[in-house]
Amino acid sequence: MLQQANQVLVIDDDEAAREILVDLLGRVGYHAFAAPDGSSGLEWLAGAAVPPQAVLLDLRMPGIDGFEVLRRYRSEGGQAPVVALSAMDDKESVVKAMRLGASDYLVKPIEPEELREAIERCSAFTRPAMVEEVPAVAVVPPRAEPAVVPPPTRESGAPPPIAPPAGARRGPPSDFVSVSPSMMGIWDMVDRVAETDVPVLIRGESGVGKEGIARALHERSPRRGKPFVKINCAALPSELLESELFGHERGAFTGATSEKPGKFELADKGTIFLDEIGEMHPALQAKLLQVLQDEEYYRVGGKRPLRADARVVVATNRVLEEEIARGNFREDLYYRLNVVSVHVPPLRERKEDVPHLIEHFRRKYGSKYKHGTMEFSPDVMRRLLEYDYPGNVRELENLVRRLVVLRDERFVLDELKAAQARRPAASTSAQTGPAGGVLPPPNQRPDVPASQPPAMVVPMLGNAETVSLKEIARQAALRAEREAISAMLARTNWNKRKAAARLQISYKALLYKIKDCGLTDPRITASIPDLPVGLAAANDLTRTN
Repeated sequence: MLQQANQVLVIDDDEAAREILVDLLGRVGYHAFAAPDGSSGLEWLAGAAVPPQAVLLDLRMPGIDGFEVLRRYRSEGGQAPVVALSAMDDKESVVKAMRLGASDYLVKPIEPEELREAIERCSAFTRPAMVEEVPAVAVVPPRAEPAVVPPPTRESGAPPPIAPPAGARRGPPSDFVSVSPSMMGIWDMVDRVAETDVPVLIRGESGVGKEGIARALHERSPRRGKPFVKINCAALPSELLESELFGHERGAFTGATSEKPGKFELADKGTIFLDEIGEMHPALQAKLLQVLQDEEYYRVGGKRPLRADARVVVATNRVLEEEIARGNFREDLYYRLNVVSVHVPPLRERKEDVPHLIEHFRRKYGSKYKHGTMEFSPDVMRRLLEYDYPGNVRELENLVRRLVVLRDERFVLDELKAAQARRPAASTSAQTGPAGGVLPPPNQRPDVPASQPPAMVVPMLGNAETVSLKEIARQAALRAEREAISAMLARTNWNKRKAAARLQISYKALLYKIKDCGLTDPRITASIPDLPVGLAAANDLTRTN
């Protein structure tokens, strides 16, 4: 059977569901094949020349159900990532599937982008080389790679993982391009700590590839083949984040119509990756610290402790030491997480990686889109090599992808020119006069003193010699948001629904922001003069709900 790149097999007994999934896969760039039952799905997999990029497997089917398909496939050495499909309230099925070797799970109905991200996420480290796929450029010396083995399971009949030779240096994964000494040192560190279960703190700017390093830690650890579960701590309010991390019981809060397993439960025996850990609310940090210390936790609204058996890897683009000084991050949690620290340098500090990354992404997207690989002109290559990439590897990838899709270099050249024109204006340095004094800016007369910082910025600067401009901007934005919410609430006489509509945010989001900002309804605090601010805000939130 001749295999094309980007093949995905759908195994689902529901004809309508199969058609929808095949259509979704086609819209996001995959070649989809469908099997109406477990038996025909296993036959397709057994007859495939190479494993598909992913298998979408419905768990509830007549005859051979999804669990049995998964067990047989893994016990026969099947290597393709399997994404389990489940209903919203099917918690036990999800956990069982993950333990049988499923790489990920999705809850029906499924959005196209959600489907694409799940397939790319779970196949990043296990995708075999496809026939007719353009090979990626070689960027590291050839080396012996350990054989890919099927995931281990708790059920009988599945083979255990094969550990790589002790002391083996494997360098970067096949889809992570890096040749610079700083990055090779990071991969050596990954190899040294992967076999242990200690927490790892990954630091670096946005877009440098922190998630890829976290996945490599998982794939090279004894927990390989077990779930790798990621959650972005900045994407959810603290109340929802707690439920996502630890799960909740039925009736724990309004809308909790069924039990839900948390990420820690789904990552059992595997790895949980907490991205943007610096954005986590301090109250939730305390609960995470307890999990790390006691290795057990409670669901929201739960009374029975659950065992936490997952390796914790965290990442942040913040300087946590500064966040501790500001009171935004718990010092005890920092020391608990900072057992092994990995700093990923920005792309501007490892320019030797840029040409290899350009070639890698050029080939990657050239094989993905129908126009094929295109050659870049010397002018475009020069501009791409000179650019500093404040968005790091993610920005470089998007630029190359845009070039391959649009096939018109003018768009990217104009974008690079505009970006480079903005940077000098934002980082103009002071000029020095003949006597060593600092000259005023060109648009300021020498006899006119330079303006002082705005009054609202002075408290943020304090007496520190160095400050984070990004942190100042964040604090200024928070203050402005608080003042805007307070003013709108006063204007609407604390009618929260009306204020939310005028601020163009949801009613629930406004309630969370009122609580986070410590705002209180003056009609409540007037009758309770000694009520603490935080308690009054919580009381106000409760009354509103």
